Amino acid sequence: MENKNERLKAGEHHVWRGVSQRLSEELSSSDFNTWIRPLQMRCEGDDVVVLAPNRWVKEEVERSYWSRILELFASNDLNGHARHMELAVGSQDLALGGPLRAGPRTRFEDDRKDDAEAIASMGQGLNRDFVFETFVEGKSNELAKAGAFRVASACAVPESAARHNPLLMYGGVGLGKTHLMHAVGNEILSRVPNMKVLYMSSQSFGNDIVRGIRTHTIQDITQRYRGVDVLMIDDVQFFADKARFQEELFHVFNTLLDRGKQVVLTSDRYPTAIKGLESRLKSRFIGGLAVEVDLPELETRVAILQNKGEAEGVEIPVDVAFHIAERIRSNVRELEGALQRVIASARFAGAAVTLDLVQRALRDLFAIQNRHITVDHIQQVVAKYYKIRHSDMLSKSRTRAVARPRQLAMCLAKECTNHSLPEIGERFGGRDHTTVMHACKKIAALRENNNDMAEDYRNLFRLVNQD
Repeated sequence: MENKNERLKAGEHHVWRGVSQRLSEELSSSDFNTWIRPLQMRCEGDDVVVLAPNRWVKEEVERSYWSRILELFASNDLNGHARHMELAVGSQDLALGGPLRAGPRTRFEDDRKDDAEAIASMGQGLNRDFVFETFVEGKSNELAKAGAFRVASACAVPESAARHNPLLMYGGVGLGKTHLMHAVGNEILSRVPNMKVLYMSSQSFGNDIVRGIRTHTIQDITQRYRGVDVLMIDDVQFFADKARFQEELFHVFNTLLDRGKQVVLTSDRYPTAIKGLESRLKSRFIGGLAVEVDLPELETRVAILQNKGEAEGVEIPVDVAFHIAERIRSNVRELEGALQRVIASARFAGAAVTLDLVQRALRDLFAIQNRHITVDHIQQVVAKYYKIRHSDMLSKSRTRAVARPRQLAMCLAKECTNHSLPEIGERFGGRDHTTVMHACKKIAALRENNNDMAEDYRNLFRLVNQD
């Protein structure tokens, strides 16, 4: 009976990992890390209890995500029957294997105490897996990692004059910005455990401002932000076109910088490119160190897959890692999601991870990639983006308005398809492979020195790779 119960528990935890993985694909990184990642699961007989770290998180999960969690859990239940699920406040000490269940609050407790505990939990409840040691470094993110580590090290020495304040990390979705942000907080707390570190999403900040306005406690809420040593806000592009949020953030930002406190921010693009963001905030955001987290190159994607497999206790052969990495190029989150499907298939089948198993597990994903990402598709996307004709891609015209988009399309074709350089050149009006090589080098150099070109490349890469 004991062995059966253990198997049931293991099955439920496997399902919970699958549900979490699905939610990470459906939600923004800030929402997932703020509301879903802190949740834990515990089995109590035939019941499944999902534990939230505090009332604040529980109420938001109950309001916005609980119905979806129930739906995903039911569709993935390995035990073949519906399980009763409950959402409660509490935590589970995984190291000791025993629960530390919190008791219910009474209605007479002060809401301000709840708020203070919620913020403390957010600061001290950073994702412990997101540390510098588990971040896979490559050319695409080495500057961002170095800047983040430098800031964390300086924060641990209060009198340090080497801080970059604020630290802004920007780049597309699923590239590791949130990992680095949590790594900063974890590194600081590992060196100075009593520092007040607060991580939150921009949407959570906005929700607090709305609540403060509604309850006439806006000064109390913003004062708590001003009392932290390190304030980290994810996805600041959310503040675009929200004047009141920007106003409150500006005052909090100024107060923290005046007091020598550290601010860490992330954004999906360089602040000057965020429409609807006030000029004074743009200026503040780029007044310290602004570093880009770019799309990972092939070798980095392979390293990410092998590191992730090692963390899961599954060996990922080099040829398998390259096979997946060559086909999944959009972002790290999609790459890890694909690997989770492969690992789950291997475990269900009781088999090793092989190329054949990968082809079976990811056949639908690869089919989508093969269907959408063709040289012709890339030419169509780039032509539409630059408002030129598709036929211009094949023409002999050397005017910059045509030549530069053509070079970009060639570069994307090399990165996003498995065609050889001669094959790509042939599809661009019968050009030589050396022309394609020159185009790739030219675009790489422009991306290094021209923010507009770097932004265009990121936008086009996303457009080419989306379903």
